[in-house]
Amino acid sequence: MEHTPSESEGAWRVGQLAGLTGVTVRTLRYYDQAGLLHPSAQTSGGHRLYDHANVVRLYRILALRRLQFTLAEIRSLLDDPDWDLASMVARHAAETDRDLAATARLSTHLRAINGEIVHAGAASLERLFSIMEEMAMLDTPIRSTTTLLVYDNLTDAYAYLTGTFGLAAGALERGPDGQAVHGELFAGDQAIWLHPSGDGYRSPRELGGVSSMVVVGVDDADAHYAHAVEHGAEILSEPVDQPYGVREYGARDLEGHLWYFHGPIG
Repeated sequence: MEHTPSESEGAWRVGQLAGLTGVTVRTLRYYDQAGLLHPSAQTSGGHRLYDHANVVRLYRILALRRLQFTLAEIRSLLDDPDWDLASMVARHAAETDRDLAATARLSTHLRAINGEIVHAGAASLERLFSIMEEMAMLDTPIRSTTTLLVYDNLTDAYAYLTGTFGLAAGALERGPDGQAVHGELFAGDQAIWLHPSGDGYRSPRELGGVSSMVVVGVDDADAHYAHAVEHGAEILSEPVDQPYGVREYGARDLEGHLWYFHGPIG
């Protein structure tokens, strides 16, 4: 029987690390694929193992994301020889204190404006300006999103999306029977996961319609359009300048998902 490493041994499997940190297994796999956090080793059964240095590095990634660095910036900062854990924790603490102070001020303003509304039936503009200022300071802790698309055939979809639409290739994982069970692609810093059809999951081709679409920013919409056409894409609309300031075209992929690609005008 394969030995399961424990925390006392300074090694954690991906599921154990996810449980201890609140970071999902899929996010850890994404960080691995993106070159941010590679496991220190693997068990004989192929399970990822993370050591103490990995844990510290994961904290750095999460803290830098919290401080609103992009993934590209984080990638360069992670290997900075002058980095110091104490300085990072101190900066994180200062950022947290700032958020707490802003939250306290916002709470004070909200209670005051509620009192004004109750007694006078209206709120002063001064109070409203204060509330909006504090809301802007708090911002949102959400830093990224991952798109999940369902396909009947993940292998064909993976090949189509990388070859036709030029998405960056990530992992394509297969089950014991050789069938693809999970695919990862990237549009810039954003991950796109491919999920197989099954109970509760259906591709647009199976459903006979769509309820969403994927919008991707590119450097040159016309060049991207030409590449897609050359590779046999089903075009819904040719590149056109939109009133909202982008040049955009639309396409449908091999299982019916809608894609729109836009770039700068002119």
